[in-house]
Amino acid sequence: MRDCFVFVCVAWLTSLALAQKPAMPPKSGESQQSSSVSAGSGLKEGLKEMFESKIKAEWEALKNKDKKGYAELLADDYEGVEVDGRGERNKIQALNELADENVYNYTLWGFKLIPLGPDAALVIYEVTMQFPPKAQVRYSRVYISELWVKRAGQWKELHYQETHVK
Repeated sequence: MRDCFVFVCVAWLTSLALAQKPAMPPKSGESQQSSSVSAGSGLKEGLKEMFESKIKAEWEALKNKDKKGYAELLADDYEGVEVDGRGERNKIQALNELADENVYNYTLWGFKLIPLGPDAALVIYEVTMQFPPKAQVRYSRVYISELWVKRAGQWKELHYQETHVK
């Protein structure tokens, strides 16, 4: 019954959207639209660079076991899920586990930014971690999604999710 209701609602909203006639912008507005699109692209590129910088700082803090630097990047209500299968970690747990990190080096790549509004963004990337020469496992590659939120003018990482990549 619920599925039927959802289907009817989606069908109704779709028909409503299709029934709307798009307003034709005035000729003078076309140049404004293209300039706002390029301005939006520049803004997104600037945000992407800012998040790449924050994520590099995050990985440097992990590598160097820099508890203060790592803490500054995380929201107070942060939760993270890593590939070790031990479930979610809050900010305090993540900071306490920092001493046990054994990331020797790392390579970040494939950054993708998905703005979710003026105060939220999803950042997706991959990392290849290198562990110390005597470690049983030398390399690990993970796909990462991070949710960042802007609070009191500062961007903070709210959620972190790792997925192992073979």
